[in-house]
Amino acid sequence: MQNSHIKNLSVLLLGTLCISTSGVLGKYIQMPAEAIILCRAFLAAILIGIFCKIKNIDFTIQSTKDKRSFFIGGFLMGAHWVTYFYALKLSNVALAMLSIYTYPIITAFLEPFFSKKKISKIHVILAFLVIIGVSLLVPEFSLENNYFQGILLAILSAFFYAVRNLMVKEDVKKYNGSLLMFYQMMVISVLLIPTLFFSDFSNIKSQLPLLVLVALLTTAIGHTLMVNSLKHFSATTASIISSIQPIFGIIIAYIFVNEIPNFNTFIGGSLILLTVVVESVRSKK
Repeated sequence: MQNSHIKNLSVLLLGTLCISTSGVLGKYIQMPAEAIILCRAFLAAILIGIFCKIKNIDFTIQSTKDKRSFFIGGFLMGAHWVTYFYALKLSNVALAMLSIYTYPIITAFLEPFFSKKKISKIHVILAFLVIIGVSLLVPEFSLENNYFQGILLAILSAFFYAVRNLMVKEDVKKYNGSLLMFYQMMVISVLLIPTLFFSDFSNIKSQLPLLVLVALLTTAIGHTLMVNSLKHFSATTASIISSIQPIFGIIIAYIFVNEIPNFNTFIGGSLILLTVVVESVRSKK
């Protein structure tokens, strides 16, 4: 039993580590954000589709309502990725990853619009801590400052991600997680087809190894391991453990991109991560 728990925990941590590579890979790939997302989604759809075929997962969508939900979920996931990659280009891995981790608190405030739950006082306190944490990350409150623009985009990305998670919450009960990812990748690929006509794909050959890596490692493997881990852990427990993702991202960025976080990043990041852990533990109770 102990060995089984360690194995399941290792799978979850490995999935979190794989997803954490998105920051560094996004920084390395020398292509516009929308072009990276199109290639990532298309390649990931192929890889996840092959996986679903091997596992004999049924591709049937049961109703028109579910089709609509899949489409909106894919659109929001695409918006989340595009804004996140632009945030990476404008700021750095540490700032973008820490800013995007405002999404659990954003989710808490949006949830009453999707259910009958009311906003609690603790959420107001946690939101205030998040605002302080993000303010410490900002070097200068000016729309002309690239870092500030990057943080704003990362928070917008967190908003898209939070809404997407709330919308697909019911779908996970009826459909396989890998199947949901497959259809979302297909939606993103179709929606971003117009970028073929105005975005720069001139160096796609030289960037192809990195594009395949982000599609395989970050998206196909990372998200599949994360979804599979939910068979053994509650969503709350998984979210607590995956809160280490920004730390993984910052360490990876330090090793491969030589990005050294400053003191404010450590303090601001600690406050943001603290709110994530507190809210996760509170929700579990």
